[in-house]
Amino acid sequence: MPMSQPDLEAALREGFPDAEIEVFDLAGDGDHYRARIVSPAFQGLPRVRQHQLVYAALKGKMGGELHALALETSAPS
Repeated sequence: MPMSQPDLEAALREGFPDAEIEVFDLAGDGDHYRARIVSPAFQGLPRVRQHQLVYAALKGKMGGELHALALETSAPS
């Protein structure tokens, strides 16, 4: 069963409570999302590590409930 947009947003907010988060359903099917996350947790980290932190926050849902997630991550400027 696909992950709902509110469930995805809740998982991301739990993992990054101090972040600015926007989630967009790209296909309207609950399976393809784009997320923009701006968090101090990403300060000084390379993009690959930032994305690894996001996947960790999703607790194994990537590839299961969540099929595709395009990420845009950054630290606040």
